[in-house]
Amino acid sequence: MDDILDPIEADLAGATSVVASLRKLILDGRYAAGERLAELSVAEALGVSRTPVRLAFRTLEQEGLLQKAGKRGFVVREFSEADVVCGIEVRGALEGLAARRLAERGLDAEVRATLLACLHEGDAVLAEAPLTATHVERWSRLNARFHAAIVHATGSRVIGDAITRNNHLPFASADSIAIDRDAPDRELDKLRLAQVHHRLIFDALARGESARADMLMREHAYIGLRYAAVLKPLADR
Repeated sequence: MDDILDPIEADLAGATSVVASLRKLILDGRYAAGERLAELSVAEALGVSRTPVRLAFRTLEQEGLLQKAGKRGFVVREFSEADVVCGIEVRGALEGLAARRLAERGLDAEVRATLLACLHEGDAVLAEAPLTATHVERWSRLNARFHAAIVHATGSRVIGDAITRNNHLPFASADSIAIDRDAPDRELDKLRLAQVHHRLIFDALARGESARADMLMREHAYIGLRYAAVLKPLADR
């Protein structure tokens, strides 16, 4: 599938995959706090060109994982596990509030259609194996649309602005997908479980079950941090 992309699309898909891989490496401590990252060495380690790495560095800087060091270099920012968990809890609470308000308000035709389109695309993306850069890129885009549709449908700038500020904390954004390139089957299972979460959230919203929608969004926030470990074989834990 990747070989039919034009060069620009390939770079964008590659950058999304590189971002997800770098998040995982930073989260696991493979790139430690204070360590300087260079485009060439990272590109060689991940087996990609320098262009997607350059784009990935910019994204990770915006997310608060990297900070500039000199004119072109970046270093890994220091953060604790508690920082990560707190940022995720805050996002879960904010998105849970958005889902609660939307369930109480009810889904209009436009929001329902947007969420259903995301669900249909998610099924299509995750039906294939193995997991590729194109799959990660498509999932990242539809996942962002799904979450944004719920937040925007509440009509609350307060919730949206609070989530935007929180997104600058490490791993706090809904789009902070971390992919382990050494375990593609398990990562695909993780995204498929995230798709099940999306389906359950939509069901709660459609039924007007506000407390359930709130709870599901809070739990869904942990998909990137905790679920990879949960899906490991028991013998490996």
